[in-house]
Amino acid sequence: MKTFNEDTIAAISTPAGESGISIVRLSGKDALNIAKKIFKPLKDKKLEEAASFSTHFGFIVDPKNKEIIDEVIVGVMRAPSTYTREDIVELNCHGGPVPVRRTLELLLEGGARLAEPGEFTKRAFLNGRIDLAQAEAVIDVIKARTEEGLKAAVSQLKGNLSNKIKELAGALTGACVMIEANIEFPEEEIETTDLNGVKKNLINILKEINRLVATAESGKLLREGVKAAIVGRPNVGKSSLLNELLEEERAIVTHIPGTTRDIIEETINIEGIAFVLTDTAGIRASNDFVEKKGIERSLKSLEEADLLLVMFDGSTGLSKEDYEIMNLAAGKKVIIVVNKTDLKQKIDAAKTFKDKKAVNISIKNKTGLSQLKKAMVQAVREKSPAGRENIIITNTRHKHLLQKAGVAVERAIDSIKKGMSEEFPAVDIREALDHIGEITGRVSTDDILNKIFSNFCIGK
Repeated sequence: MKTFNEDTIAAISTPAGESGISIVRLSGKDALNIAKKIFKPLKDKKLEEAASFSTHFGFIVDPKNKEIIDEVIVGVMRAPSTYTREDIVELNCHGGPVPVRRTLELLLEGGARLAEPGEFTKRAFLNGRIDLAQAEAVIDVIKARTEEGLKAAVSQLKGNLSNKIKELAGALTGACVMIEANIEFPEEEIETTDLNGVKKNLINILKEINRLVATAESGKLLREGVKAAIVGRPNVGKSSLLNELLEEERAIVTHIPGTTRDIIEETINIEGIAFVLTDTAGIRASNDFVEKKGIERSLKSLEEADLLLVMFDGSTGLSKEDYEIMNLAAGKKVIIVVNKTDLKQKIDAAKTFKDKKAVNISIKNKTGLSQLKKAMVQAVREKSPAGRENIIITNTRHKHLLQKAGVAVERAIDSIKKGMSEEFPAVDIREALDHIGEITGRVSTDDILNKIFSNFCIGK
């Protein structure tokens, strides 16, 4: 078994605060020996002789003064069938901050070292239990905000993305071997490789790479949430819409135009997709200093949004400000929201917004809101295609590496088309292989690993 550190590490693996239970985790070759120094089992049984995947009831005892710190259940997991492929001991303490902190302190005094952020998962990677893409999926599982985001993270944790990357690497390696056979044995009595066949294989590989890259936008939205800004001129019902979608009185609503002066941001879950809703100040010409600042922030939110809910008052018709807002929204993903349909209408959404998705609502009568939610979900799911085998790229690092690999494959294809020496496409294919290898960690550096695992919490 490959090991990268002789230290035995310890950390609190559950969030700070009061709870029913808190877990202190040990990992390393001395995990059992360190734990037994402070654990007194209820029954006279040696912890170092405990079977793997067994639990034991007893007490945490300070070895210096024999003071009982907590009543605990200790779990024993032996290498290599553990999360880190090292011996692991988990001490399940009562969930108060004092007993769990004292337990950790005693373990550190007994010879353990405090784990760095993400060090347990880093050991799982370096000891070969998971690859780098799977390691990154662990933090995505922890931070998943919706069912869809969790589903994508679990898919990567299971190795679906890794298997696809290995498949691409295998195809690239095959192409490279075929080309280098011509380079290494030009005068031998062997059949030379047909470069047109290699070119066709590379074209297919490039299509697969581009197909994966095309899923990255959807993956980003699943991971980070969809920034959905509610924009429009004053008093069309933006704050009321935010409140209705959140099902709580989050924004102040009055009949006075310009009430909203600052950005209000809240997150909702619609059909497994996280929407980060932004209620913006009404966009109009204003001499009020505070309102002007709010409008500036509204314009910034409009630029940064993934989706715009552009609201109009259907009872007043379109104003000059409405047309200006539509011009500002040009080029963005837009849903037109025509409010106040409980009053006599002066806007025919179907005729006025032929090329846009339009939804009629009445916040007063609470109608049309379910149709709006469906339109929001549909707009996100149309944004980019799903990959084959439902593999979605959710990590920006993976996206950039695939793009670099794609560029290298394009160069290799171009070299073959131009009849250049075999050395040129061979170099490009090897470069593509290096970029692909960085995704799963086959090619890695300490800087890359430290940056990735520093995003984890201590204890994971």
